[in-house]
Amino acid sequence: MLLGVNIDHIAVLREARKINDPDPLDALGIVKRAGGDQITIHLREDRRHIVDSDAKKIVQNSQLPVNMECSINPEIIDIICSLKPHRATLVPEKREEVTTEGGLDVIKYFTEINDAVKKLKDNEIDVSLFVDPDFEIISACADTEADMIELHTGAYANIYAMLYTNLRFTHHSIKELELSRKELTEKLSTALGEIENSAIYGKKAGLEVAAGHGLNYQNVKAVADIEDIIELNIGQSIIARSVWVGLEEAVREMVKIIRS
Repeated sequence: MLLGVNIDHIAVLREARKINDPDPLDALGIVKRAGGDQITIHLREDRRHIVDSDAKKIVQNSQLPVNMECSINPEIIDIICSLKPHRATLVPEKREEVTTEGGLDVIKYFTEINDAVKKLKDNEIDVSLFVDPDFEIISACADTEADMIELHTGAYANIYAMLYTNLRFTHHSIKELELSRKELTEKLSTALGEIENSAIYGKKAGLEVAAGHGLNYQNVKAVADIEDIIELNIGQSIIARSVWVGLEEAVREMVKIIRS
């Protein structure tokens, strides 16, 4: 199992005070030393964390492959093509959202996504599509000739949080998931099954399969154990853990869990 470490939240902390510290560039060697396999960053249209200069320096200096998440906005695609990271992961993007919620609607926006995939691949950049665990969507992904899909694990993570943590007793409680433990347990099993079955389906469709969103030290093991998923991209929980133990140890701990 490969681990892509998303370092966006280092830039979130920097942007909170609009200064130059901490610098996401400093994370590159630490992630590599700790056993990470990939650096993941998201160049959002609103530049709320990673900015263009970050992206350029990270691609130029990383000894690990760089996976750049981005929208299908043609201007953003042009920037990605000029930087030439190892991979681009196309994601949906809304300015009002706190973080990316839900996967790409590859059927509705097939033409735009297909055009973006072609342009990226013409520039020798591998392409992944961030999608919900849905067979119809995954089939459309294969039609774009993308190399990989990344299954959105947010629904699974939300159910897990409501079932096993005290999330329901905070202002972050998810109203539609304020259910009995029995109902949540059933929903969790269903969500995990959808991820596993979608990974199998994606592999049969000729796509490599990754997964990510909302994964943390408590909920990741069940997803990591899915045979047809070869890579996980995890960010916020690792950066949050690093506040207490340091980034190198936080990455090492995650690597140990997903490879055990």
